[in-house]
Amino acid sequence: MTTSSTGAGTPAGRQVRIHAGVTDIARQDWIACRPDDAEGWDYLVACETGTPPSFRLAAASLTDGKGFRGGLPLFTVGYRLDTPFQEESAAQAGGSLGDQLGRLARSGARALLRGQEWRLLAIGSPFTENCPVALDPMLTPAERDAVLAELLRGVEAEARRQKAGLIAVKDLDPAEMERVGPALRAAGYVVLESLPHAVLDLAGTSTVDDWLARLSSATRKDLRRKLKRADRVSVEWRHSIAGLEEEVRALYDATRAQSHVRYGDFEDLPDGYFERVAAAQPERTLFAFYRIGDQLAAFNLLLLEPDRVIDKFLGMAYPLARDHDLYAVSWAENVKLCQRLGKRFLQTGQTAFASKLRYGSGLRPSTIMVKHLNPALHALVRLAVPWLGFPRWDPDLVAHHKREQVS
Repeated sequence: MTTSSTGAGTPAGRQVRIHAGVTDIARQDWIACRPDDAEGWDYLVACETGTPPSFRLAAASLTDGKGFRGGLPLFTVGYRLDTPFQEESAAQAGGSLGDQLGRLARSGARALLRGQEWRLLAIGSPFTENCPVALDPMLTPAERDAVLAELLRGVEAEARRQKAGLIAVKDLDPAEMERVGPALRAAGYVVLESLPHAVLDLAGTSTVDDWLARLSSATRKDLRRKLKRADRVSVEWRHSIAGLEEEVRALYDATRAQSHVRYGDFEDLPDGYFERVAAAQPERTLFAFYRIGDQLAAFNLLLLEPDRVIDKFLGMAYPLARDHDLYAVSWAENVKLCQRLGKRFLQTGQTAFASKLRYGSGLRPSTIMVKHLNPALHALVRLAVPWLGFPRWDPDLVAHHKREQVS
């Protein structure tokens, strides 16, 4: 079921519709715009079943006399304004007077915003690495900007209908920012820095030793020691989790509980997420299962694209996985997978940056664009976004930037 809206000045024949989900948009239309996404139409539709109750999913589309011209996944959530703020681990506590003053400032900001929640209508998906903006590739740049402007008017009208004052475009990578950023800025959206993606570039490597050779001597020595124990670990690659559904979810929950960062509702996955994603696109989905003897000690969900492997989720049994260095073992296995499949990039997500940087990853920026429909509150948002950027509050990234400044 859909509702439709056309803004004032919309060219004849163009229509913006708000849908109950991406499933209401024709698969072939979406894929024609984004053919290589591992988190494309099939993935998005798989996530629309069993969605956590905190999220309400939807989609927007624009059509004209030539058919489908653009589409956006949408979700609505009660957004806690203290979401970016993270606690430092015990190992990161202490430090200089400046560090201590910084912690006091973070505590004060957290206390000020704790419990404050704005209704948010977001463009994107809570379950994707990047915002999948679907636009007809035959559009000229001017036509593309016009289509985006009309889609944004339709989304803002829907936000008003839902009484969601805040609108955000979630996680645009640099190429997407170049493509859609001008239209967003013209519509009044401002930049909020999101967490970067850790990406390992394996160009010019063909073996694990080639990868290790690029790391620091201390890291290389540590990894070689850990990988010597890998003969006690058996690895199975599969395209499904049939028969392991409960174990996989338990391992995911155990790993989430171990994390030292918390992002609230954005850590929740749909019921049956792993099996539905695998069933929707088995050719793009791969699981690694790590066993110690007869016990499943870890799993890894990976999504495949033409030039990259997305390390989507790693779930481990504690302390068993730690005792057998499965984190390091899984990295080596994923490096070998990329090399075997001819994939240049291994993308490993937006948390736990310390180890990823040690293992040779670089940081690819990601951007959120935000706008509040209340002009006075939008002025406040403009002032606040430099202080609310997610990297500013991630303990691993704070420590990384300090090391860079010293060196």
